[in-house]
Amino acid sequence: MSEEPTIKITPDGPYRVRGDVPLVRTAQVETEYGEPIAWAPDEPIDTRGVTLCRCGGSSTKPFCDAAHAREGFDGTEVADRGTFTERAHPYRGQGLTMSDDRTLCTQAGYCGDRFANVWAMIGRDDDPETRERIRTMSRLCPSGRLLTQVDGSDEVDELLYEPSIAVVADGPLWVRGGVRIEGADGEPYEVRNRVTLCRCGASENKPFCDGTHKDIGFRDP
Repeated sequence: MSEEPTIKITPDGPYRVRGDVPLVRTAQVETEYGEPIAWAPDEPIDTRGVTLCRCGGSSTKPFCDAAHAREGFDGTEVADRGTFTERAHPYRGQGLTMSDDRTLCTQAGYCGDRFANVWAMIGRDDDPETRERIRTMSRLCPSGRLLTQVDGSDEVDELLYEPSIAVVADGPLWVRGGVRIEGADGEPYEVRNRVTLCRCGASENKPFCDGTHKDIGFRDP
């Protein structure tokens, strides 16, 4: 029997990958105005049995080279252990509900463009084109901060992902497809279709990304 796809967080150390969880690279696809509109195709990386850098200091990113031990990395987990539903605020439109968990924002920017953002658009979702635009923006959000659901539907809007970890260029680890994330204390976080884990070492919502990598100019050579 194959081991359940799991990311184990080690105390003040790296992420340890267990089971068959493909590791890939990806990057944001942007317009000429710097607005993200899609994701670049995945580029596979061999991953079985690897440890992934969490402190941001490894010279072999995305893999760990023990920089966390040399630099005295503090990887204390502070993120809320509750569920998305417990934290999220529902924005109700005229046929669509958008749930928003602000603690999970990674500043990817798929939630808006130079004309409008989803919070402004939800008030006019009676227009079919606007409604579909909101749903698309929500589905592209890597952190899972936004989740939309058409009124009357039993299903939330999600893209279908197989279990995988995407290394986002100069950004977080995008964990997709319901991979179990286990804290350093052995307790699991809520299993979700998409979440983003910090790999710059500076997030104030560890283990999850809070967008700090952009503020500090994190780079992954």
